[in-house]
Amino acid sequence: MIYLLGGSGYVGSAYQALLQRKGLAFRNIKRSEFDYTNEAALTDLLRHEKPEFLINAAGYTGKPNVDACELHKSECLMGNGVLPGIIANACTAAGVPWGHVSSGCIYSGARADGSGFTETDTPNFTFRTNNCSFYSGTKALGEEVLAERPNVYIWRLRIPFNEIDNPRNYLTKLLRYPNLLEATNSISQLEEFVAATFACWEKRVPFGIYNVTNPGQITTREVVELIKKTGVSNKNFVFFKDEADFMARAAKTPRSNCVMNSTKLAATGIAMTEVHEAVERDLRRWVKAS
Repeated sequence: MIYLLGGSGYVGSAYQALLQRKGLAFRNIKRSEFDYTNEAALTDLLRHEKPEFLINAAGYTGKPNVDACELHKSECLMGNGVLPGIIANACTAAGVPWGHVSSGCIYSGARADGSGFTETDTPNFTFRTNNCSFYSGTKALGEEVLAERPNVYIWRLRIPFNEIDNPRNYLTKLLRYPNLLEATNSISQLEEFVAATFACWEKRVPFGIYNVTNPGQITTREVVELIKKTGVSNKNFVFFKDEADFMARAAKTPRSNCVMNSTKLAATGIAMTEVHEAVERDLRRWVKAS
């Protein structure tokens, strides 16, 4: 039996679909039915039912984007910074191994040589560096809470996308935003992300932090060109002059744009599609919302 927290969200729903395809028994623990923020209650549940593995896809991202986190700071801090520690305590007490969906948005830019950040690089888009969004700050706190914890995977997700038109989908956002910010990023194909993370458990790779992004990096303009190339849209995409223009006209808080190195994951034998290839593939099979 696999336990899933946050199964009704964008990423959690993808985990549900994966587990169903694999024919694996799982329980989607809904916050409305069981308060998994109650450490004692969660510990008792895990001790009683003894799941083989637990996946935490719960957290607070803000809708429609991270700007909303600036207005709901207590919920954001609880979901991203406090909850991981509660789950860690419960899982440790019950002897249950688990995986935590974290974020690569705790970084900004790239390493000095232009390469992607690795799992051992200190996050630079956090409360400690005083230059982050509240969302990124709380996600970094969540990782700090889990430092040195046993039997846990920390999976860093970045800007999820797939072929299904959805407000949470990065490609949908680019199609719908009136103006775009030119930036270079590493991003994660949603189904590949959940498959790769669950493969960590299936293959029993060493516990620890993994950057789970499609290999390589891609710019906003490159994605726009692929949108046009695949015929998904031929609209005239308008870009902000620069990040200062973006902040002045469209954002309440800074955004993380960063490049990540995913070779640690690849070294385990878990492969993900090169980022340009993955974006073009999903755009070619684009399913527009009805």
